[in-house]
Amino acid sequence: MIHPSHLKEAARSLLASKQRTVLALIGIVIGIGSVIAMVSVGRIVQEESLRQFKEMGTDILTIDKEFGGGGPPGMPGAPAAGAAAKAALRLDTILAIPSRCPGIAAVAPSVRGSGDISFTGKKLERCSPMGVTASFLNINKLTMREGRFLSDLDEQSRYCVIGSQVAAELQKQGASQLLGSKIRIGDNLFTVIGVTSEVPQGGMRRFEPNEMIYVHITTGLRVFTNAEIQSITARVSNGTTNNDARDQVMAYVASLGKGQAVRITSPEEIIAQMEKQMQMFTLLLGAIGSISLIVGGVGVMNVMLVSVTERRREIGIRRALGAKRGDIRGQFLIESVILSLIGGLFGIIFGIGASWLIAHFAKWQFALSFSAILLGVGVSNAVGIFFGYYPARQASLLDPIVALKSD
Repeated sequence: MIHPSHLKEAARSLLASKQRTVLALIGIVIGIGSVIAMVSVGRIVQEESLRQFKEMGTDILTIDKEFGGGGPPGMPGAPAAGAAAKAALRLDTILAIPSRCPGIAAVAPSVRGSGDISFTGKKLERCSPMGVTASFLNINKLTMREGRFLSDLDEQSRYCVIGSQVAAELQKQGASQLLGSKIRIGDNLFTVIGVTSEVPQGGMRRFEPNEMIYVHITTGLRVFTNAEIQSITARVSNGTTNNDARDQVMAYVASLGKGQAVRITSPEEIIAQMEKQMQMFTLLLGAIGSISLIVGGVGVMNVMLVSVTERRREIGIRRALGAKRGDIRGQFLIESVILSLIGGLFGIIFGIGASWLIAHFAKWQFALSFSAILLGVGVSNAVGIFFGYYPARQASLLDPIVALKSD
């Protein structure tokens, strides 16, 4: 049992060397704060992704072109050199899915573009062109900030709709009015007819809505280099299960003949995969933060070792008056734990504050993680005991006679 006098003695000792105590506290604060911030951010990202996924709805199927080896070129499972890739689905074949598959209410195929993108001759950074259909907006639960989205009447038009980040870039480069502005994609000039509302970063979408430049899919297939449809988002009809809808699409694709194959991913599969990835992500962030924690723990140990050296005479007097080795060891352990707990308290505040700032600037919903707070308290205790044990043991092993002779 810890006697109150031990706590008073520990506080007196720590206050006697304020500079060393503060330096040790800084290390602990940064270490524990880093761990809590990393773990909390990982949890916030996971919650934000799940929230956005639920907003999109669990009645969404993602249909991807099946490659010869099971994955896109350059990715695991990609076809080997010389292997024949599966044929891409034609646009008219994709648009016929709702009429051929009663379990599918609507589809939104897309095609990615590439090339230099510029406005008034200046290159635009962090933006990507994509060819989409008129149904793309509603299926992906996007909204318009101003103007309108692309319609089926825009098949032959050079119109585009931009995300909020692209709009901000245009304004930085002097665009006084977004609607009607001209954006060049490769050798083609497009007129802006709408701006989508800002969407929080991250989430389950395979694209970053704020950084997109949308053109009509027929235009994209015509002007984008090596353009082909590789991904389709489909919304399941009311009253139809995802599995039934998947089976209908697979049967429809199979009826098209050889060379046609798709891979269909359900929301349940995406959530399971996301949770697994987020667990690994959180563990990785925690491991990175632990490096700072180890550095802080070493700082505590060094402070305690210096304290032992400076208090050798005090230790000798206490031993001569009858104090046991366990008493000396316990006293220094108490000091180490108190030092770590104080640092842990400020570290918890620092970690929560840092994770709040990250969530604020990323426009995520902040969620206080009580498990992270408990982790901070537990880790503080562990650091104090682990890194304080060696100095405490060294103090308890001092020979009283030798210690009394110290200056």
